[in-house]
Amino acid sequence: MKKALNNLTVRVVIGIILGIIVGFLFPSFGEQLKVLADVFIKLIKMVIAPIVFLTVVIGIGSMGDLKKVGRIGGKALLYFEIVTTLALLIGLLVVNIVKPGVGFNTSAVEGGDISEYTQQAAETSHGFIAFFVNIIPDNIIAAFAKGELLPILFFAVLFGLSMAAMGERSKPLVDFFEKLADVFFGIVNMIMKVSPIAAFGAMAYTIGKFGLGSLVLLGKLMGSVYITMFLFIFLVLGGIAKFYGFSITKFIAYLKEEILLVLGTSSSESALPKMMEKLEKYGCSKSVVGLVVPTGYSFNLDGTSIYLSMASIFIAQAYGVDLTIWEQLTLMAILMLTSKGAAGVTGSGFITLAATLAAFPVIPVEGIALLLGVDRFMSEARAITNLIGNGVATVVISKVENEFHPEAVESNRETATAPELNPSIIE
Repeated sequence: MKKALNNLTVRVVIGIILGIIVGFLFPSFGEQLKVLADVFIKLIKMVIAPIVFLTVVIGIGSMGDLKKVGRIGGKALLYFEIVTTLALLIGLLVVNIVKPGVGFNTSAVEGGDISEYTQQAAETSHGFIAFFVNIIPDNIIAAFAKGELLPILFFAVLFGLSMAAMGERSKPLVDFFEKLADVFFGIVNMIMKVSPIAAFGAMAYTIGKFGLGSLVLLGKLMGSVYITMFLFIFLVLGGIAKFYGFSITKFIAYLKEEILLVLGTSSSESALPKMMEKLEKYGCSKSVVGLVVPTGYSFNLDGTSIYLSMASIFIAQAYGVDLTIWEQLTLMAILMLTSKGAAGVTGSGFITLAATLAAFPVIPVEGIALLLGVDRFMSEARAITNLIGNGVATVVISKVENEFHPEAVESNRETATAPELNPSIIE
């Protein structure tokens, strides 16, 4: 029992179960426990910016081949676009077959306050040109202070390219950054010790605020979303994994701690630092991990894409709006833009949905009030799908670039654990 409790996965599971119980039995108290999850996510976000910067800079700076950087980045973006489009298409297909919104009584949840999300959507630029312009930071210090991932990534790529162009002269700086990165990953390991408490607080809040009853009201949509993401992970991502010579089930089992953490906190960002560390231990090179994972958190949101496509059509069905195939394809084109750059933090999917419907007035934007009660439950599913999708993408790009070396990781592990020989025996 003591050995089991020392396992982080077991402690996170216990935290989630206790959170559900407390939220159900003491709902008002459960709502107040949200602060536990908020503090944990703030702790994680505190180290995300420097870890992303250092990992990208080390990866590119030590690579020394500028063409290789461009090749990896280009392949990653092409992969992201193809897989994200597949996710959108699968979401549209399932929601049109199941039709969870048909016959839904919209008056049952009228009056929901959506002003917070529509206002944030209005304040956020979701256009194609605006999206790429915003990648370039006005002030890199401000980008670090605000934790803006894409501007930090852009600056880190430029910094790494400059170091790579310096050749051997940059080696002392690369060595220093590697030591600094070890310090930050040490901080992450310290933060992860309180992750079960964060999972407990997040689940207590979710059940306490929305109640188990809210699951019944929109159960058909939730069931459709969960089934779709399950099919996407095991059929689409599973098929990709099999083609590239690894098992999706074993890969998911390898990431179980990160998946449970995301399940507890509803935020894929909470697992970002450990995810990068885990993928390197899995056999992916530091350079590929440093480029693909941070980029994937903005360009490869498979779960968010599935949710956005299904939620949009669900609202249309609930309000009796019959969309033609061309209107649905137009909606998908808009979603391909609005889904880019959606952060991994809870609520970003809702804000992006509001922005999408504002850009596609055929569907009433006030329909997002229908989802207020259960969005939190679905956010967990999309965050987990995003996490697994980015993990698979990193392994695939590593294999394509011949940068996947699990045997080297195993060799290092055996060397680290090998017993020291007694000099007297050698003599």
